[in-house]
Amino acid sequence: MSGELAYLGAVEALERFRSLDLSPVELLDALIARAEETEPHIAAFTDTYFDQAREQAKQAADAYANDTARPLEGITVAVKDETAVEGQRLPMGSLLLEDNIADHNDPLVQRVLDSGGIIHARTAAPEFSMAPVTWTMLNGIARNPWNTEITPGGSSGGAGASLAAGTTTLANGSDIGGSIRIPSALNGVTGFKPPWGRVPELWPWNREPYASGGAMARSVADVVLMMNVISGPLPFDMFSLPPLELPGSFPSAAGMRIAVSRDLGYFNPEGEIIEALEGAVEVLRGLGAVVDHVDLGWDIRAFGTAMTHLRYQSGSILESEIPEEARGHLTPYIQELLGMQRPSTVEWMESWQYGDEMHRLLQEKVFLAGYDALICPTLETTAVPADWGHPDGSNPTDLNAMLAVALTYPFNILGKYPVANVPIGIAGSTGVPIGMQIVGPREEDAVALRVAAALEESEGRLFDRMRPEIP
Repeated sequence: MSGELAYLGAVEALERFRSLDLSPVELLDALIARAEETEPHIAAFTDTYFDQAREQAKQAADAYANDTARPLEGITVAVKDETAVEGQRLPMGSLLLEDNIADHNDPLVQRVLDSGGIIHARTAAPEFSMAPVTWTMLNGIARNPWNTEITPGGSSGGAGASLAAGTTTLANGSDIGGSIRIPSALNGVTGFKPPWGRVPELWPWNREPYASGGAMARSVADVVLMMNVISGPLPFDMFSLPPLELPGSFPSAAGMRIAVSRDLGYFNPEGEIIEALEGAVEVLRGLGAVVDHVDLGWDIRAFGTAMTHLRYQSGSILESEIPEEARGHLTPYIQELLGMQRPSTVEWMESWQYGDEMHRLLQEKVFLAGYDALICPTLETTAVPADWGHPDGSNPTDLNAMLAVALTYPFNILGKYPVANVPIGIAGSTGVPIGMQIVGPREEDAVALRVAAALEESEGRLFDRMRPEIP
């Protein structure tokens, strides 16, 4: 029974809380039991607050009994170890910040707490959230519940692993190069990178057009629930977007026109990933959508644009904050980033020019051509080792190679486009899920989620289909 409860969705849990058929304490206890079983194997959590969470769950139960429950009352939300929660550790995966305690709540956290959510755990991320795998010298190696030799992805790897293992109901993620979508793909969960500004941020990340905070869950409905809590303008973030209320249900995919790209013009996905993508295409066609293959005309210059931005913006921020004498305590991938040459401001600005060309081509080939959305793979491969780049492993650090397997960063260059990841199969080679991206028009979040919901309704939620063979 506790195992079944651990995979209960947030929307269903709220319905049962309201009917008093289930107590938030019962659900929390089921999640804790799963964590005790799985954490020794996957290390998805860096810190847990189970005793505090139990007290909050009891208060939530009282709120339902008194009919004073808020939108997320009693629902657990695992928060990423780069997101500030006042009074909790905030080491960001770094030995240099091991004893750092947050003195404020990030806007996302404040909205979760104000809505009655319970932060019972912090999820693992790579050091400073700067890698598509999740291991640090501070916290060790996080692993994929489906196959512990494989990474849960990064940078929101602990969030994805926790959802897959049934140790949280909701989780937050952040995405500057694919950090929501990569772990969502590898763990078989739904992740949503909203347009830049949809979820407000504090300095300096409110001024990072590649970056977006978002929601991760095991269903589209749960992602929508969380997005409606964390989205909306913040008076002190001038780049935050106006309010947007996502619907509780979406129209079918019938009548939609959807473009599909196997490779975004220059990637090389493995055969089983292409096969899964084509399977999703046939499902959408069976639902009444018109799905056509398109050639976007993008090329490898997109990678240069992304790496230039990474070296200029993120690399410069870290370089300014980490003293030279402390750098021996950093992970190899952060040392590699700090060792990269910084582009000049002129070079950085020039790199944006190809981003504008990508935007023009996407508009011409997809949205101005009458298509409602674009679909494509999330990753080239699922065979990404959990210890990729670890000093004790056999795979040397190579940030270029790590980023190059993800078809995600182009949509960080194009930060105004909403992108959802949905699971579309299980890789025979590794036993871990395969993900697909759904790109909606600029700032039209509901379009991407409509396609995601249609696939989920047709195929069933992955974790429902796989029972009892859950990770």
